[in-house]
Amino acid sequence: MVAEVAPDRLALREVHRFGNAPVIVAGTMHTDVLRLYEEVLEGLRTAAATAEIASVGIDSWGVDYGLLDADGALLGNPVHYRDVRTAGAAERLAAMIDPAELYGITGIPTIPINTLCQLVAAAGTAQLEAARTLLLLPDLLTYWLTGAVAAEMTNASTTQLLDVRTGRWAAEVAEQVGLRPDIFPPLRNPGDIVGPTLPEVRARTGLAALTPVTTAASHDTASAVVAVPAAGTDFAFISCGTWSLVGVELDRPVLTKASRLASFTNETGVDRTVRYLRNVMGLWLLQESIRCWSAAGLRVSLGELVGQAASSEPLRTVVDADDMDLLRAGDMPARIAAACARAGQPVPSEPGQTVRCIIDSLALAHRRAVRQAQQLSGHSVSVVHMVGGGSRNALLCQLTADACGLPVLAGPAEATALGNALIQARAHGAAPADLDGMRALIRRTQPVRRFDPSGSADLWDAAARKLGQD
Repeated sequence: MVAEVAPDRLALREVHRFGNAPVIVAGTMHTDVLRLYEEVLEGLRTAAATAEIASVGIDSWGVDYGLLDADGALLGNPVHYRDVRTAGAAERLAAMIDPAELYGITGIPTIPINTLCQLVAAAGTAQLEAARTLLLLPDLLTYWLTGAVAAEMTNASTTQLLDVRTGRWAAEVAEQVGLRPDIFPPLRNPGDIVGPTLPEVRARTGLAALTPVTTAASHDTASAVVAVPAAGTDFAFISCGTWSLVGVELDRPVLTKASRLASFTNETGVDRTVRYLRNVMGLWLLQESIRCWSAAGLRVSLGELVGQAASSEPLRTVVDADDMDLLRAGDMPARIAAACARAGQPVPSEPGQTVRCIIDSLALAHRRAVRQAQQLSGHSVSVVHMVGGGSRNALLCQLTADACGLPVLAGPAEATALGNALIQARAHGAAPADLDGMRALIRRTQPVRRFDPSGSADLWDAAARKLGQD
């Protein structure tokens, strides 16, 4: 994405889009990071041919990492967080360090996808033994572009290895689980200037010699929250894509037992805010269902499926969207049908009913997370901002408003790219200096749709009781 930022202008232009399918080799699911890097270079080449680029910044999903050896070479393709190797890792971690103690240090509950659980699962492997540096994916790509080694704060906070109280690596946690603290690189903040690209990168992309790489809020949700067009602080956010990240923005972490048991994370946001949120399985459920139907020869577009869902009976069947049985790749429609059968609910008999079940269930999960975020943090909410790709799904937006009993303001869909660009622009003096100013610029320049609750609270209360959520 190429962004143009000015006092009253914020515009995005897509210059290159590419897939990001994991690759399974010998039974292990990997992120094909070398292919991603090639695509990044192609995107930079296209961007440099069509615009004068003032800065480059990278964000991605969290928790996944690459390991470098003593020469700075990558030790194999990173393992994807959905790989089965983390099965049982949470239990092994709990035997090494008390979960309550761990949460009190990191503010992150133990979830199998966390970097820490991945490292526990990798204990004793030749790669981890040979590793001298661990880089999360945006930091790895930045290293290949610039040669500079560091870890950006917002993404580092997703690892369950950052001390939420001090903003430093939690060396005592690393040592307690048998990790060498020296594999974790120096930390940097969003907006730090990394430096110019390497000569080989400039030769392949056509970027000007002094074009800097600037540290964005490299966790995609951190960038997305920057671009939430909120006026004031009484808002909840849902960054809705493959995952739905549902929460509130705070100025201090919540480290209570109730917060830990509810699986709320205290992730570092821009300007040392706290993204107090719960991970909800998100549109992964729909994406994986569509992949399965396509593989079986059923050619139905997303729009057609959502249209069928809209005309299906509402709240006929709901499942717990946070059921860990739904985390892995596989036959998602069959898993959802099995979950319905176990709960004694009607089993979807056609794709439209399955999609309606998914969207109803996501709206219920959004409701639960928004309510819990308020209860656990003491932070009241009068509006829900939904950003990311899911904000384009009008049915999901309306059902979320109905379930929460709150207005939903949907958009921008490209919140992550906008937030990334604003942090870069601020570092170079081209954007407002604070979050309020950046969000005001979003409100002035980006379209937002409003969805008001329809007054069906009793139906949603009954659906929540089916899942034991009320």
